[in-house]
Amino acid sequence: MTIGTAVPDASLLTAVKHYFIQTVPVTETFSAGDYELQAISLIEKLFSEGHETLVMAGGSMLYVDAICKGLDDLPDGNQQLRDELWQQLKEEGVGALAEQLRRLDPATYSKIDIQNSQRVIRALEVCIQAGKPFSSFKTGIVRERNFKIEKIGLRRPKEELYSRINQRVLNMLSAGLEEEVRSLLPYRKRQALQTVGYKEMFEYIDEKIPLEEAVRLIQRNTRHYAKRQMTWWRKDPSVKWIDL
Repeated sequence: MTIGTAVPDASLLTAVKHYFIQTVPVTETFSAGDYELQAISLIEKLFSEGHETLVMAGGSMLYVDAICKGLDDLPDGNQQLRDELWQQLKEEGVGALAEQLRRLDPATYSKIDIQNSQRVIRALEVCIQAGKPFSSFKTGIVRERNFKIEKIGLRRPKEELYSRINQRVLNMLSAGLEEEVRSLLPYRKRQALQTVGYKEMFEYIDEKIPLEEAVRLIQRNTRHYAKRQMTWWRKDPSVKWIDL
């Protein structure tokens, strides 16, 4: 997964040492909890080597929280169960899974984005595997880190942001997104590929929608994700905002 995940180009990777770029095969399950353990270990190693400042870039809310706050200890994943839930998603849609979650864990259902299939499936997986609600594992305890964290948010006018998102999708298509997605067809059921850019192109490849519609949906869903990101981060008083 290169184009659909916007991997930095060779000049950027050469100019600055990057980490966690294409380090996990698409066939492997990798959770935010796995990321917390590996990233904190790397951060401590780099500081011990004498680095004074590290820059983390990205926007995935859960992964940022994994570093800044720590995640609750959840049961290990069950790949077979997860595969079954993804298959159910494909056959019945996210609404059926959300309803199942509502019955098993009303507290999580009331707070979670029930259109986010990955979140719904992870919560359901824990409920079924542990035999108790996903919400029962959520302690809300913030883990102390032995380094200082500063959050800097980059902000630009919505119209400009959305225009850049729309153009970015067209650039990804020109760079060979369709060919990349076709090369990943054998792995299409894997969790990593249930994401914006890939799932819409699979719909096109399956001849369920034309290419123009796939592009429109990728643009729309990316804009929706950006909006959710901004809504999330605006609630965080520790973010220092910079207008670009």
